[in-house]
Amino acid sequence: MGNSCACACWVVLREKMSKLRIRDEESHPILQQDKSDATDDYYGSVNPSETSLFSSVPDLIPESHLTTKSSEGADSPQAVPEMTSPPLIPESQQNGHVNNHHEQNGKDAARGPEDGLAVEEARKGSSEGERVEKDDQEVIVIQDMGFNIKVVAPGIEPFELQVSSQEMVQEIHQVLMDREDTCHRTCFSLQFEGNVLDNFAELKNIEGLQEGSVLKVVEEPYTVREARIHMRHVRDLLKSLDPADAYNGMDCSSLSFLNVITEGDIDMKKRKRNDSDSVDCTPPDYVMPGAKDRPILPLQPMSKDFKSPQCLKVLTASGWNPPPGNRKMHGDLMYLSVVTAEDKHFHLTASTRGFFVNQSTQETFNPKPASPKCSAHSLIELLNQISPIFKRNFATLQKRRVNRHPFERIATPFQVYSWTAPQMDHTIDSVRAEDAYTSRLGYEEHIPGQTRDWNEELQTTRELSRKNLPERLLRERAIFKVHSDFVAAATRGAMAVIDGNVMAINPGEEAKMQMFIWNNIFFSLGFDVKDHYKEYGGDYAAYIAPCNDMKGVRAYNGVDIEGLYTLGTVVIDYRGYRVTAQSIIPGILEREQEQSVVYGSIDFGKSVVTNDKYLELLEKTSKPLKILPHKVINDQNEEIQIISSVECKGIVGNDGRYYVLDLLRTFPPDVNFLPMEGEELSEDCKALGFPRKHKHRLACLRQELVDAFAENRYLLFMRHAALQLMSIRQKKATTVEEEQTISKRLVAAAQGLRSPDLPPKDADGEENGKATDEDATNQSSPSGDGEQSSESKAIETKESRERDGKEAEKSERPKLGGCTRGQGDSSKDPVDAEAQALVESLAEQDSGSLDDASREVINAACRAIGSLSDSEFDVRFNPDVFSPGVTHPNPQGDQFRKQKQLVKDAAAFLVSHQIAGFVKDCIEHSITAIDGQSLCEALHDRGINMRYLGKVADLLCQHKLLEHIHRIAVSEMICRAAKHQFKTYMQGVEMLCLSAAVSHFLNCLLSTFSNPHPQLPEDFGLNMNKKKKNKKRSRHYPIANHVDREWASLSPQDMWSNIRTEVKEYFDFNLTCDSCDSAVETYGLQKTSLLREICIKCGVQVLLREYNFDSKHRATFTEEDIINIFPIVKHVNPKATDAYHFFQSGQVKIQQGFLKEGFELINEALNLFNNVYGAMHPEIAACLRTLARLNYILGDPVEALNNQQKAVLMSERVLGIDHPNTITEYVHLALYCFANQQVSAALRLMYRARYLALVVFGEDHPEMALYDSNIGLILHGVGEIDLSLRFLENALELNKKYHGQRSLKVALNHHLLARAFSCKGDFRAALMHERETYTIYKSQLGEQHEKTKDSSECLKHLTQQAVVLQRTMNEIYKSGSQATIPPLQISPPSASSVLELINIINGIVFLPLSQKDLDRLQQRQQVLGNLAENKAKDMPAIKEAGDQESSTPKVPEEDDSKATKADIGDTDDGAAR
Repeated sequence: MGNSCACACWVVLREKMSKLRIRDEESHPILQQDKSDATDDYYGSVNPSETSLFSSVPDLIPESHLTTKSSEGADSPQAVPEMTSPPLIPESQQNGHVNNHHEQNGKDAARGPEDGLAVEEARKGSSEGERVEKDDQEVIVIQDMGFNIKVVAPGIEPFELQVSSQEMVQEIHQVLMDREDTCHRTCFSLQFEGNVLDNFAELKNIEGLQEGSVLKVVEEPYTVREARIHMRHVRDLLKSLDPADAYNGMDCSSLSFLNVITEGDIDMKKRKRNDSDSVDCTPPDYVMPGAKDRPILPLQPMSKDFKSPQCLKVLTASGWNPPPGNRKMHGDLMYLSVVTAEDKHFHLTASTRGFFVNQSTQETFNPKPASPKCSAHSLIELLNQISPIFKRNFATLQKRRVNRHPFERIATPFQVYSWTAPQMDHTIDSVRAEDAYTSRLGYEEHIPGQTRDWNEELQTTRELSRKNLPERLLRERAIFKVHSDFVAAATRGAMAVIDGNVMAINPGEEAKMQMFIWNNIFFSLGFDVKDHYKEYGGDYAAYIAPCNDMKGVRAYNGVDIEGLYTLGTVVIDYRGYRVTAQSIIPGILEREQEQSVVYGSIDFGKSVVTNDKYLELLEKTSKPLKILPHKVINDQNEEIQIISSVECKGIVGNDGRYYVLDLLRTFPPDVNFLPMEGEELSEDCKALGFPRKHKHRLACLRQELVDAFAENRYLLFMRHAALQLMSIRQKKATTVEEEQTISKRLVAAAQGLRSPDLPPKDADGEENGKATDEDATNQSSPSGDGEQSSESKAIETKESRERDGKEAEKSERPKLGGCTRGQGDSSKDPVDAEAQALVESLAEQDSGSLDDASREVINAACRAIGSLSDSEFDVRFNPDVFSPGVTHPNPQGDQFRKQKQLVKDAAAFLVSHQIAGFVKDCIEHSITAIDGQSLCEALHDRGINMRYLGKVADLLCQHKLLEHIHRIAVSEMICRAAKHQFKTYMQGVEMLCLSAAVSHFLNCLLSTFSNPHPQLPEDFGLNMNKKKKNKKRSRHYPIANHVDREWASLSPQDMWSNIRTEVKEYFDFNLTCDSCDSAVETYGLQKTSLLREICIKCGVQVLLREYNFDSKHRATFTEEDIINIFPIVKHVNPKATDAYHFFQSGQVKIQQGFLKEGFELINEALNLFNNVYGAMHPEIAACLRTLARLNYILGDPVEALNNQQKAVLMSERVLGIDHPNTITEYVHLALYCFANQQVSAALRLMYRARYLALVVFGEDHPEMALYDSNIGLILHGVGEIDLSLRFLENALELNKKYHGQRSLKVALNHHLLARAFSCKGDFRAALMHERETYTIYKSQLGEQHEKTKDSSECLKHLTQQAVVLQRTMNEIYKSGSQATIPPLQISPPSASSVLELINIINGIVFLPLSQKDLDRLQQRQQVLGNLAENKAKDMPAIKEAGDQESSTPKVPEEDDSKATKADIGDTDDGAAR
C-alpha cells in the first residue's frame, strides 16, 4: 500500500477478491475442507494472541505475573470467558501505579522464591505519592493500600500473600499459577466467605476483604477449553528450562548467559561466602592480550545443568480423540497418550472432574477407568502417581525454574534472534505441533472469531483519551501491546508469504506483482509494480520505498495529531525478499481507486486533488515536521493547495477516519544524489564530487538532519539579530565602559557565526587539542541503546508538546541550548543566552508595535539565514520542489527560488557541517563506534545517511587516531554490499537448496578456499529437467518453487568483484582488495567479526562451532552449518512519552548534582516504563543502569549490584548477548561486583566483556584499553602481578596509539604500571613509568597541580626504594653471602585503593566540593541556562563516561577529577558528571 503503488495495488486486489472467494476455496489445498475441521472446532482452537484486544483478557493481565511464554500461537495459561465489551481495567493500570506488593523480601517464609516476579523486580523501590502532570500542571495523588491475605489451597499449608487494593482477582490467579506449590493448578476459583470472586473485580471493591482475610482455592470442573489450557500450561512448565525456543526465535524467547558466566554467585541472597575460598584469576587463553584465536564456542557457554531433567518421554493428544457421543455424556472431554520415563504407556482421560488413567491401548478403545483407579484434578498430580521418575524430576525442575531470575524467563516484547546456535535435539512436542497445524497449518487463520481486526485495534488505541497522566499511560500501554502483537503477526505472515504458504489474491499475475492478504494484514513485495517506479530507479526504488514510507509513518505518529491516522506498517526482509505488511483501510476493497483518494496524487503529480479536512489536519503537522504548505498545478491546470508531498494520499475509510499513506517523500530530497540540469550545489558539495547519481531517485534527507539544520539556522538567526541589535545599542551608548562591553559582545557574536572546522594536525599527524566534554545536551536515551537515533528522540519530544496539535507552533523554533550534534556546546556562550532573550523579546511583540530599526533587524536576520518569511524565522521545506512531473505555479519566482535554495543548503549543511562534526566528535572521543550497528546509529543520530559512509570513511582515513572507526566503516560497507548481493542471490534459490546456497555464499565471502562448490541435492538435476513444468506451477507459488541454477555458479572472485563495484557505486569508496584475505590484511579486519555482521544483517543463523577460515584445501562452511534463516524486522516502536520525560528530568537533576532528586525521577521513570512496556524493554534497562550508578555513588553498592544485574539480564534478552550495550553492562556489573568483594565474579565478568569485544571488534580498539585497565587493576589487587602487567601494558599501548603519547590517559596507565612493577620489586621499571607520568602531568597540568605533586612524591618514594635495593645488592657483591638483605617496604595495594582507581578509569569520580563552590557552580548554570553542566551538590559528583552518547564507558582523558580546575569543566572525553 504505502510503498508499491498502494492504490494501484488495491484496484487489482478488489477485482481479485471475489474470484478468490468463489474459485480458489475449492482449488487451493490449504483452503480445502478436511476432517481436521471437526477436530479444530471441537477443541475450540484457543489462540488469544490472534483475538481482539478487547476480547482477550490475558492482554490486560500485568506482565508482572506472567512467567509462562505468551506467543502468537499459544493459549493463555488462564481460562477467560469471552467478552463482548471492553473488560474492566484495574485502577492500578489506569492511574499508572505499578504494584509492588508481590515482591520477595525474604520475610514471608511461606512464599516461594518464584513470587518475586519480573515487574516487581524491576519496580522494586519505586516511590509512591505525588506526581506532577506536565501539560496541565495537575497533581495526581496515588494511594495504594497494601495488605496481607491468607490463601488456603488443597494439599498444602496455608500461606500469606501481600496484595494491593487496586489489584484484580485475576492477578492473584496468575501469581498462584506461578508459585512452586500451586503452579500445577489452572482450573480453580477463589472464594471469600463462601462467595466466588469475579476474576475482573478489584480487591478494594470486595466487601469485607481486609488484612488477614482468608481466600480459599476451590477446584472447578473442566471444559474442553480449560482442559486444553491446562495441558498447555503443563507443557510450558516441563519446557521452562529448555532453550530451544530461544535458539529457534519463537514465542519471544531469547538467550541470557549472565548466571552461567558468574556461576550464580552474583546473587547476594544465594551466594555462600567462604573466606577460605581462593579466587580463580586465570583467564582463558583466548582472552589474553595478543591472542590471535577468536573462538565462537564461548559465545554461548553451556552450564552444568544445561539439559533439564526428563520428566516424560511423550505427552500428546491421543488418536482416539474426539470422544464419541456416548462418552461425552459421561463427561469425557479429550484423551491423552503418555509415555513415562520408565517407558510405560498410558492413556489418560480428561474429564470434567479431572484426569484419570483409562484402559485404552493403541489398538483397543476402552475409556473406562483403569484398575487400580488413578485420578487427580490436575495432570501433574496424576503423573506424580503413575511415574516415580516424573515426581522426582519434576520437583527438581521446579526448584531450578523458580531459582532462575524472573528476567531470564519472561517474554520479550519483540523477538530477538541469535546468529549462532548449537545443534539441538528435536523432541516430540504435541503442543508445538498443534500450534503449527491445527490453525490451517498456521497460515490462513480462518477460524471464525479468531481473526483480529488489526486496523481497528491500532486506530482505536490511538483514539483513547490522553488528557492526563493515567489516561496517557493506559493509551500508551494499549498502543504498545497492539503494536507488538501486530509486528509478531506481520512477521509470521511475511515468512508464510515468502515460503509459499499463502495464496496470492492475484495468482495469475507475475510473481513480482503478487499481493497477499493473511490475518487481516495486506502484504506486498518490494518490486516495481507495472513500472510504477520506472523513472525513480525501478526495483531499487521499490525496494527502498517501504523504509522511506515507514520513516514518514514514524514522523506523523510522533506528531500524533488527533483525527489523522496512519496505517500499521512493518517492513520484513526474509530470504532476499522485502515484504511490506500493512493494516487494511476499511472499505478500500469495495471502491475504485479514484473514489478512494480524496487528497494527493495517484500518478506522481499529474492529477492532484485536495480536501479541506485534510488541509486542516495536515496544517497542524506543518511546523513540527517543517513541511511548507505549497501549491501545485494538476492536469486540469488548477492550482491545488497541499501540505505534504504529492505522493502522500488521503483516503477516508468506511469507518470515517482520515488516513494518510504513501509517506515515502515526507522529508525533502537529498540533492547531493539527485543530479539536475541547471542546478548548482555549494562548493563544499562539489569538492566531494556531488551531485552523484544514485541507484534510485528517492534519496531523502533524514528527519534528524532537517531538525538539526533548522536548529542551526535558528542559532544563526539569533546571533545575527543580536549582532545588529547590539550594534544599535553601541551607537546609543552613553559611557565608554558600556561601549567597550558591547564591542566585546559584538566580537563574540561575530565569532559565533563561524562554522566549526576540524582541529588542525600537528607534525606527527595527531590532532591537537584535548578531549572536551560532550555536548551537554546529548543526554543519554533511555532505550538502553546509547546511540539511539535523534529521530526517535525528536519524535518523543514532540509527542508531549504537540499531543493534540494545539501547541505545534511552540516547536517551530528550536531551543538555543539544544545545539546540533557535532557542533559543540555553544549553549555555554553567554552571548547566546543574551541573544536569545533579546531577539525572542522582539519576536513576541506585535509586528505593529516594533520600531523601524527593530523590524529591520529581524528582516535582515531572516534574509541572512534564508528564511522563507521576511518578518519571522520560517525554515520549512517543500518536498516537491525537485520532484519530476510536478508542475509549480511560479517556478521562476523568488519564493520558489528560496525553497529550492533551502533544500540545497540543507544538503550542503550535511556535508560541510554534520559529517565534519561527526569526525570531530570521533577525534574528541565523544562517540566510540564498536560495530556496524553503533556506527550506523551514530551517523543517523546526526542526520547522516549511510550512503555517505564512503565520504565519512575518506575523512576518517586522514586521521591516525580514528583508525578503529575507519576499520569499522570499511567493514560496514563490505557487509552492506554483501547484503545487497545476498538479496538478489537468494531470490533465485528454491527451498530445497537454501542451506546449500547460504553456505556457498558464506564460503565465497569468507573462506580462503579458492574454488568452493555448493552441495547440491541428489535430485537437483531431475528438478532442472522439469523446469518448464515447475514454471507453470510457479504461478501459484511464485516465491518458493521457481528454480534457478545461477546461484550455484557464484565464485569468490565474482563475489568480491561485485562487492568492489557495489561499494564504489553505492558509497563512492574505492575498495582496494579482491578477496577476504586481502581485505583482512589491508584494513585490519577479522573474519569472525565479518561473519557476525553478515549473519545479523541477512538473518542467517550458523552452527555454534569453530570455523577454519584459512584452510586452502576445503571450504569453511557446509550446508549442515546453516541452522536457520530469520527475518529482519523494521517497525515504528511506540514510545512512553511521559516516562521518557521523567527520565530526561532525572538526567538533568543528576547533571546538576541533585542526585537524590534525580534518583527519585529515574525511579518514577522506571515505574512508568514498566507500566507501558511491561517488564522487558531497552529503555527499562537504561533506567536500571542509571539507578545502579546512582546507588553506587550514594553509597549503596549492594543495591547497585542488584539493579545492574537486572540491567545486564535485560540487555542480553532484549538487545542480544553480544550487543555493544551488553558489553558495557558487563563492565559496569564487574565494577559493582568488585565493590561488593566478589572478586572472582568481577574477573569472570571482565573476561566475558573482553571476549565479546574481541569477537565484535577485535583487540585494536581504544575501548579495549578500558577493559584491560579494569582487568589489570583487579588482578593487581589480588596479587597476580605478572598477569596484571600483561593487561596493563596492552592498555598502555592502545592509549598511546589512540590518545597520543602525551595524553593524560597514558599518564594514568604509566602510573598503574609503576604501581604494579613496584609491588613486584622491579623498581627500575617502576621508576621509568612513574617518570613518564610525572613528565606528562608537568607538561599538561603544570608543576603546581596536585597530580604533578603526587607523582613527584611517588617518584621520591620509588627512588628511595631503588637506592635501598641497590645498596643492598652492592653489599652482597662486596662482602659475599654474609650480607643481610633488609625487607623491602613493599605494601600490597589495599582493596579500597584499587577500587578508587577502578572508579576513576570507569568515569566515576568522587569529588567533594565546598558549599561556596556549589553556589558558584549553580549560579553559573542559571546564567547560562544550561541544564547539563555536570555539577554536584553536597554529594560526590557523578561522571558517566560515555553513557550520554555511546553507552560505553571511556577512560578519562585527565585520568580523574583531581586533575581538573575548580569548575571541573574539562575532564575526560565525552564525559558528563
